[in-house]
Formats: sequence, structure tokens, C-alpha cells
Amino acid sequence: MTSALRPAVHLGVNIDHVATVRNARGGAHPDPVAAALLAQHAGADGITAHLREDRRHIRDADLTRLRDALKIPLNMEMAATTEMVQIASTLKPHACCIVPERREELTTEGGLNVAGHLSTLTPQVQRLIDKGIRVSLFIDPDMAQIEAAHKTGAQVIELHTGAYAEGHQGELTRLKNAATAAHTLGLEVHAGHGLTWENVGPIAALPEIRELNIGHFLIGQAIFDGLPVVIAEMKRRIALAASA
Repeated sequence: MTSALRPAVHLGVNIDHVATVRNARGGAHPDPVAAALLAQHAGADGITAHLREDRRHIRDADLTRLRDALKIPLNMEMAATTEMVQIASTLKPHACCIVPERREELTTEGGLNVAGHLSTLTPQVQRLIDKGIRVSLFIDPDMAQIEAAHKTGAQVIELHTGAYAEGHQGELTRLKNAATAAHTLGLEVHAGHGLTWENVGPIAALPEIRELNIGHFLIGQAIFDGLPVVIAEMKRRIALAASA
């Protein structure tokens, strides 16, 4: 059981790669909205979907259907572009997570350079907030980026756990220090990228973490075990680590 002194750590399920499989062949199957509803039924606390510029997986219509069908929060991942801010402002999901994006990358390769683009990011963040959308910035565990994220007015940061997941030395300490610093500034702290059953525990155990967003591992493992089983096991491991 999660300690009474600490809120439960939420699990956001990213359903992008259900759409990747659908788009590989065309047609409507497998439907990412059906996957999101299954994840919701299995205990997911939120659904994440990344609308990329090239629409390589999630499509505009998917987001509208997700917003209308879900009873749990929808988190729209997006690049900081005029087009995406306009789409989000119209869609009005529960939250938007702004991430870096390059057409040639296979997946998000690092955190957003908030410190280097503070003057352009801040009005975009504020426009989303003015629409009643919670804004998260996906950043590396770097103090300059955390301080810059705070200056934009964003309510949340999501710490990039990719280097930790790849086993880089010292990354867990960096994440721990970053989470503490962000919390001290009043930012809500989320984390994600590359998390699996085997490595999620130390991240879930960080006392400032409020949400973990996980996609590729869950969807991949669901091929073998089924999505409800995989989500239940991930939630079990998160809760166990958070209560330790």
C-alpha cells in the first residue's frame, strides 16, 4: 500500500505504437482508441498520445476520438509549433507535454532545450494554460532546464529517463537531484522514456515523482501477455516501489 504521507504514483499509458502497427498496413485495425479504453479499464490513470508533425502514428482524428471517449485524463504530446499549439487549443485535452521533435528520429531522443528557447516557449506555454490545459515540459535532469521550465509558467516537468534506462552511470542520482530541485520550485514532477518492469522501481521510489508515462514497453509486452496483464503488473511494481 502506498504510504499515507505520499500520493499514489500515477501510470500514464502511451498508445502511440498501437497506431504505428495500424498505420504499417493501413485501415483501422488495431484501433488506438480501443487500446486506450482497454488501458483505462485495466487501471491506467491517464492516456498519452503524441501527435507528430508527420503523423507517423497518432492522427488528428484519433485525438478527437480519445478526448470524447476517455473518462481518464488525455495527455497530448506535441512539439512547440504554431500548428500544434492551435490544435491543442481547439482540442483542449487535460494536459499537453511539449517535447522536442525531429522528423528523422525514431523516438524522442532527448529533453527539450527550454533554457535556449525561453523567449519562444513561454508564450506558447501561456497560450495553452489560458485554454485551461495543464502544461508539462519534457526535459533532461539538468538544473538550468528545470529553472527555465519554471520561468515559462508550466505547472509540470517530465524528466527524461532515457539515459538512466540505458544504464548510464550517475543518472539515477541526477534524476533524484532534479526531482528534488523541481519540487522545491513548486513544479509537479513526472518521468518517462525507456522504463520497463525491470528498471521502473528506483524511479517510482523517488518521493517527488507523481506520474510515470510509459508506452513502448507496455505495448510491446502486451503482444505476449495482453495489455490488462501488463498494465496491472506495471502498476503493482510502481506501487511497491513507491511504498518502500
